[in-house]
Amino acid sequence: MSSSPASADQGADPARQRMLTVARFALHLITAILSAVTAFRAIATGVPLLPAMLAAGAFLAWYATGAAFARGRFSTWWLVGLGVLWGGMLLISAEFVWLSFPLLLLAGHVLRRWRSVAFALPVLVAAIAAPILHQVPITFAHIAGPLLGGGFALAISLGYDALLRDAAERERLIASLVRTQDEMAAVQEELARTQRDAGAAQERTRLARDLHDTIAQELSSMVLMARSGDAERLPEIESLAQHSLTDLRRIVAALAPAELEGAALASAIERMLDALRRDTGIETSLHADADLPPLSTAHEVAFLRVAQSALANVRQHSGAGTVSVAFAADAGTVTMTVTDDGDGFTVGKAAGSTTSYGLSAMRSRLREFGGALEVRSAPGEGTTLLAALPALPSPPGALPSPRGGDGR
Repeated sequence: MSSSPASADQGADPARQRMLTVARFALHLITAILSAVTAFRAIATGVPLLPAMLAAGAFLAWYATGAAFARGRFSTWWLVGLGVLWGGMLLISAEFVWLSFPLLLLAGHVLRRWRSVAFALPVLVAAIAAPILHQVPITFAHIAGPLLGGGFALAISLGYDALLRDAAERERLIASLVRTQDEMAAVQEELARTQRDAGAAQERTRLARDLHDTIAQELSSMVLMARSGDAERLPEIESLAQHSLTDLRRIVAALAPAELEGAALASAIERMLDALRRDTGIETSLHADADLPPLSTAHEVAFLRVAQSALANVRQHSGAGTVSVAFAADAGTVTMTVTDDGDGFTVGKAAGSTTSYGLSAMRSRLREFGGALEVRSAPGEGTTLLAALPALPSPPGALPSPRGGDGR
């Protein structure tokens, strides 16, 4: 029936909609056939033609009206009215008792479980009492027939309606799951977009630091050499330019620093110190503890870039005569110390100097790996820079000790 709460679901899938259509058609057909058959049987038992036909016609008319228009709460009153009309028909003839079966089928669809049972009880009582009212000899069939047939019809109706409700609930759950999946896909897409944006920003920051620590520092050295007007330094300028070009190509290709390719960190820093001594005459030394733990490539790169920036500051600003680099390990932390005996500076005023960005970039690079940077300096007392990173497992071969322990 269209008045059924389960069948009122307009979002039914095609298979369930076909099943509902077949069930409605079968119920309509049974009701029409039983109305005609009981009317003719009533006439055959002596009921006048007009009352019998009017009763059957009124029943079918009210039934058709509810089948077409009854919805929601009105469907309950429509079913009660149909039951009252059927009760009046029982006063005309006991043959109309057979119409109790479509009434009980309707009860399971239109009413909730306990209301349908409450509706079925008076219907069954009336079906059993009708033969007594018309003084028909009572047999076991008159009692067992309505009870068994009516109970079976009600049970079928309730079970069918429960199946329809379960199917509708499954459809709602599936639709909810699909919506949830769509929402999750949208959230994941937004998260991926956010991660890409964050990665892009992080990569821009990394490239800015790399450019400052390599290309910018070497270009600054080339400018100082060029200003000296010494033609003998042209090969050094050319060498720095070629090195800057190599670094630039590495940065663009997002490869590891050129200084580390094929060499350990200590060896790379040793070459940097050799170049500083050769270019400026500053005495240099390098020391690394023999029991240093291995470092990951990312940590080696961080130490290398910090050393490059620190040595560039020594070259350009310190006026130092000696500089030393030392590596030591303590309590799971590897520390690189860069010390010079230059002019020094007031640490609190460093933000206003040309080394400001370099110190900020060093700190930022170390913090990415859980490290820290400390700068100790004072005017006339030189500068000590301490860069610390936690030791992490990495493939063997990282950060071996330099030759002879002490460098130049």
